[in-house]
Amino acid sequence: MGANARYPFTAVVGMDDLKLALLVNAVSPAVGGVLVRGEKGTAKSTVVRALAALLPELDAVAGCRFGCDPAAPDPECPDGPHPADAVPERRPARLVELPVGASEDRLVGSLDIERALTEGVKAFEPGLLAAAHRGVLYVDEVNLLHDHLVDLMLDAAAMGTSHVEREGVSVRHAARFLLVGTMNPEEGELRPQLLDRFGLTVEVAATRDPEQRAEVVRRRLEFETDPEAFAVRHATGERELARHILAARKRLPGVVLTDAALRQVTAVCAAFEVDGLRADIVTARTAMALAAWRDRAEVTAEDVRDAARLALPHRRRRDPFDAPGLDEDRLSEALSQAGEEDPRGPEDDPDGPGSPDGGGNGGDGAGPDGGADAPGSDSAPGSGAGDGPEAGGPGPGPAPSAEQGGPGEESDRRPAGGAGGERTSEAGETFRPRLFSVKGIGAGTPGRRSRAQTPFGRTSGARVPGERPGPVHLAATLRAAAPHQRARGRDGRGLVLRRGDLREAVREGREGNLVLFCVDASGSMAARQRMRAVKGAVLSLLLDAYQRRDKIGLVTFRGREARLDLPPTSSVEAGARRLRELRTGGRTPLAAGLLRSADVLRVERLRDPRRRPLLVVVTDGRATHGGVDEALRAGAWIGAQDVECVVVDCESGPVRLGLADRLASALGATRVRLEELGADALTGLVRGARTARGAA
Repeated sequence: MGANARYPFTAVVGMDDLKLALLVNAVSPAVGGVLVRGEKGTAKSTVVRALAALLPELDAVAGCRFGCDPAAPDPECPDGPHPADAVPERRPARLVELPVGASEDRLVGSLDIERALTEGVKAFEPGLLAAAHRGVLYVDEVNLLHDHLVDLMLDAAAMGTSHVEREGVSVRHAARFLLVGTMNPEEGELRPQLLDRFGLTVEVAATRDPEQRAEVVRRRLEFETDPEAFAVRHATGERELARHILAARKRLPGVVLTDAALRQVTAVCAAFEVDGLRADIVTARTAMALAAWRDRAEVTAEDVRDAARLALPHRRRRDPFDAPGLDEDRLSEALSQAGEEDPRGPEDDPDGPGSPDGGGNGGDGAGPDGGADAPGSDSAPGSGAGDGPEAGGPGPGPAPSAEQGGPGEESDRRPAGGAGGERTSEAGETFRPRLFSVKGIGAGTPGRRSRAQTPFGRTSGARVPGERPGPVHLAATLRAAAPHQRARGRDGRGLVLRRGDLREAVREGREGNLVLFCVDASGSMAARQRMRAVKGAVLSLLLDAYQRRDKIGLVTFRGREARLDLPPTSSVEAGARRLRELRTGGRTPLAAGLLRSADVLRVERLRDPRRRPLLVVVTDGRATHGGVDEALRAGAWIGAQDVECVVVDCESGPVRLGLADRLASALGATRVRLEELGADALTGLVRGARTARGAA
């Protein structure tokens, strides 16, 4: 086995929910795959890689790059047509891994455009979707993939086919696979539309039980010391679990979803107010797969309960800030209202999850990273469920009204309600904010904020390709070749093309930016509850950044210093959590906040030079520590660094000092008042101005 040895599935300790979700998909790939959410170091990848070894071997047409089944070959296979007596070859199910940096061509395959144009040959090089056909497609850090690639992958998983359209040439091939994605929520969420396409979701976390943690470490060290001997010790359990998967697959077509069970499925989905009907379909398929796994002829209420716990958590969230998970009491109530619970409990059902063949409620799995055991091993896979958050943006809402605070307030006043005069304000209502973007055309990560040259979008021009040409710009290629036809001895049979004639398309779309919030948390901001409106505004901007696929960061300043509360990340949840915990009070070190922000931007520019920054300074402009002149000098220095800035002016009251306006001028920034930050408020201001001009 050597360095390529895989850790056995039955040797994984705990993680019963994850094991059950993977086994359900192994029994019924139609469930739609698994999204595994969890913190780093929880062995998500180890468990997924171990699953592939349990899948039954399959027959494939010898020499077919697309893995066609000789019993039912794909009639549109690019390597076909295959004869009825095609020679089969026996091979294990493949585990294909999609790396984070993969291109569209690597995923779906690519056409050799040069050969197509110069030789008239439709030469297609298969991608990872073709390699994963009838196997497992594993995507680690799926939330870091661009949405376009995730869309292509999920479309293929749902349709069972992959289409490649390139310059008028169309290729289609079968692509049916078990899709498994893993992600760390701290690095950002998937869009709700993409979350909904994953059949099941599971939330994993490292156990806090010292004994179980010790067993994880012990088994991992044993595996690393002698992988072959370790695998031999678990070989019996692996074989039995593989046989159980195959038997459950054969039982699945005979499982009956009774009307009573179907009513329970639909009642649960309606009770949790999930959008659309995909949740009902996935829950029904999962319940049937669970019944087959537990050797039952009919779906029971227990199967419906476990199916709902796996299929619904990531579909019920309306907002990225909603807590993940499913309310167990609400689930029980929905099941009981739809009909009587199944009278048999797990302890009374010989074929249920507590049986040797059934998938039980887990115990120890065994292994370095948690997992499930087969019949005959330390424990059987459990029936739990994960909690997967879904993200959604806020709907349009009213702009927050800044709380009135007089210009003469002392910025170092100590309001009551916290240690040392500090206090924490609740966030105000969120709303749809104005769009702020970075000027010019960038070349960063595809997103939805600023203009950029990206692999996706409208074609805006052509250029000479590099080593790996992108999509060909056909008209520009023909224009480049046309002047040379006489010299090349064109004989009337068509254009004579050379590699030097090729031109690739330049496409313009939108990019995601780094949005760094620099928030004033001093005493003047806390006066008269103004911070409530500020927090609501910043939360609204955070939601906007999430929807536009930006990275976010948070710098706050108060007292005598500024600090980085949230290093740049793609997790809007982390930003919202830090913002809600933000305490206010003390003096206003505005210059320190600006310089700390500049330092963060400098480091991030070194890490990711293609991602352009947008600095959002939220302040009333006062600078009671360090002075206004120092703050203006810091602002002017940042403005000279080619950083796009926005100043949200939080000053309020009938008399205003205009300090935030002076800061915006020094930064070369766009200035907007807090009460004008909402898109609806901006529309109202424009309409009001037009009405006034018309009346004049």
